Order: sequence, then structure tokens, then C-alpha cells
Amino acid sequence: MKALRPFTTALIFGDLLSVFVLINFVAILRGITSWHTPLLWPLLVPFLLLLAALHLIDGYNSRTDFLSADYLSQHILACFAATIALLLITFVFVPAGYPLQQSRAVVGLSFLIIAPATLLTRRLLHLKLQRRRAKRLVIYAGADADVFSVEATRLQLDREIRYARLGPDDGPDDGRPLLGDLIEDITSGRLGVEAVVLRETGRSLPPDVSRRLEELYFEGVPTYTLELFHQLYWRKIPLYRLNLTWLFQEGFKMARVPVFNHLKRLSDIALSLFVLVLGAPFIAAAAIAIKWEDGGSVFFKQLRIGRNRVPFTLYKLRTMRPAPEGASSPGGGGNYTAKNDSRITRLGRFLRASRLDELPQLWNVLKGDMSMIGPRAEWDVLVADYERRIACYHFRHLVRPGITGWAQINYPYGAGIDDTLRKLEYDLYYIRHFSFLLDAAIVLKTVHVMLAGKGGR
Repeated sequence: MKALRPFTTALIFGDLLSVFVLINFVAILRGITSWHTPLLWPLLVPFLLLLAALHLIDGYNSRTDFLSADYLSQHILACFAATIALLLITFVFVPAGYPLQQSRAVVGLSFLIIAPATLLTRRLLHLKLQRRRAKRLVIYAGADADVFSVEATRLQLDREIRYARLGPDDGPDDGRPLLGDLIEDITSGRLGVEAVVLRETGRSLPPDVSRRLEELYFEGVPTYTLELFHQLYWRKIPLYRLNLTWLFQEGFKMARVPVFNHLKRLSDIALSLFVLVLGAPFIAAAAIAIKWEDGGSVFFKQLRIGRNRVPFTLYKLRTMRPAPEGASSPGGGGNYTAKNDSRITRLGRFLRASRLDELPQLWNVLKGDMSMIGPRAEWDVLVADYERRIACYHFRHLVRPGITGWAQINYPYGAGIDDTLRKLEYDLYYIRHFSFLLDAAIVLKTVHVMLAGKGGR
């Protein structure tokens, strides 16, 4: 944990240095300034915009995989968004006299080289941190170690995991060491540990182990409950401890604050109107193409469940062949769309991959049935089944469903009860951590998903 703050500080300093050096370099080439009188305070605006954009894609989070192709595209997109924002602020909102107003090329060219420079900084620091992490473990203590192991593998936890028993009474001796013995190794320096994860709560710990874990915490080795570890490392909430009292814990207040809800509703209306105007030509072109392809209806309509379990009719561009008369599910097949589903039309495959089929849902947003961001609106037939089979599934109806959401960008298309459980973990994380900052991050990552053609089926 001690390495995390220097890591983030180094990234911020690297970004500040990149903005200062590279914008001044381009400005000097364009004759706007010189090395004797470099731009300083005017660069605060581009630096803060870059800081905000990269923060939204976890660009300062030490747990982000900066070497992945996914992060590469998100980084480029974030820098592009910062460039557009800077151009708008510079040439629309800032009074005349701001130095960067002398040349749009300076702004554009600067960010063209700032993007790879800041990415390189992250990759170099990430590699250095990886080497350090290779020597540091995560200790998991308690029951269900096999379940945690599967989840850690699936979510690519890049730490070695050491499994331990809480005490002599914690099940049979299966070869796992006692947590107290591992704490001795940590204290003596024989074992480098990043964190301790407890399957059970602190009340289940032997008193001496609890006291020694408290001491370790002040030495920089935190202890997390399994629920908190899921939220910090994987940005989701595990379902194993879910019960009806969970809803009243700290963190759900924002979802019910009237001022926040009013502001979110106003932003939904403004954003949906803006996107609807921009998307109208695409909707019109798609409507003509759909009609031309098979002569069927342009729109797909289905009853979905919204906030507070209120049903509403959802609209999408039709991407599948019309259901035969008497069919019991959309498209005349099963309740889920399979990969390479034969019911999807040629045009429909493109519309799904690009997410353009969801543009008509902007009408649902304007009506107040949906939000731009929230859990996926599910078919009423599926909801009835899920609520029967999954305890507390209805918690996701605390907020309006969204066109995009935290689960949609973090988990691929789901086609079964297991996928629904996994996506519910992300939905509940969103509801608990409901904020404009999280919404902004989802918007940016959704654009990345759309451009990459991911998630659709």
C-alpha cells in the first residue's frame, strides 16, 4: 500500500511535466512563445482537463492494466476528449487574450504527442510496480478459498495468493497455515504482503489475531473483508453476504437524494436530446434499411421493468427477424440471444455491434422511463424468473434502468442465470456508489466499447 501513493504522485507529476514541456515545445515551433518566456499558468487548464479525463478511465489507479490494448484505446479516447474540451473552453468560454487562442494547431498537435508520452510514463511505471508486486502476496483467510481462487483467476488478479485458516477450529487441517503464523512471518519481514482478505468478519477472529492485524494495518498492510476487497479491486459487490438489511447500509443514500435525482434527470434530458438530434439521421437511415431488408417493422417493442418495478415499453431498432405468430419470446427462440444467432439479420448484426440499435431508447429517457446510465432494463418475463431464483435481485430497481451502465461495460453479454448473477454484482456496485463522477467514467468507457464493437450480440 505504501507504493500506491508514490505511484499516483509520479503519474500526476509525469503528466504535469508532459503538458508543460510538450505544449511549450509546440508553441515555440509555432512562434507563440520562447524558451525564455515559457507558458506556465495558462497550462493549468489543459493539465486539469487531462487529469480529469484520465482519472475517469482509472488512469491513476495502480490496479489498472496499463499494458492492455483496452487501456491503450481508452487512453487515446480520454486524451481526445480532453482536447475537444480544451478547444471548447479556449475558443468559446474563455475571454480574449488567453495565449492558447492564438493557434488551434498548438492545442491539437500538443495533445497528439501528449497522448503517447503520458501512456509511455504509465507503462514504464506499471512495469516497475509489477516487479515489486511479484514479491508481495495477498493472504486470503477463511472458508471458500476455492471460490476465491476461481474468481481471482477469472478477473486476472496479478498477485500471488496465499491461503490460510483463521484458527485451529477453522475446519479440518487441509495444509493451509494458520493466519497467526503468517502474521509472524509478515512482522519479521520474511513475507511481503500487500493485503489480508477475511472471508468472515472481524468478530470471527481469535482476539490475538485481531489485535495483530490492527498492528499490521498501521504498518501499511491493510485487512479487508471479502466484500470490501471486491469493491476496491474488482469494482463490484459479492452476493454471498447479500440480505434484506444490506440495503440500509451506508452508500445507498445518494440513490434517494432528491437534489441528486433532479440533477441527474435534467442531465438525462439534455444529453438525450443532444444525442437524439445527432442520431436522427442514423435512425432514419437504419429505418429505411430495415424496411428494405425484409419489409418488417422498423422498431422492436418489449415490456421491461423500470425503477420501483414499474413496467414500461422499451423501443429499439429491430435487429432480428419478426417472431412467428404465437412465439413466446422475442425473435421466436429462447429467452436469450445466442452468439451468431441465426435470427439476427445482416443489418442487425452491424446495428448490435455498433450499439446503434439502442438509439430509440433515447425516447424512453425523455419520457422518464429510463436514464442514460443505469442497470440494464430487463424483459418482464426474465425479471419474474430472476426475482424467484435470485435473492434481492429487485435491489437493482432502486434506480432507473439505463441505456448503458457499469455492468454493461465490465461484463460481456449475459445469456443465463450465472451471467445474471455476475452482472448483478456490478449493478449493485453502481447503485451503492451512485455519483456523477462514476456516470462520467461510464460514458467515456461506453464510447470505447462502441468504437471497439464489444459487448453486443
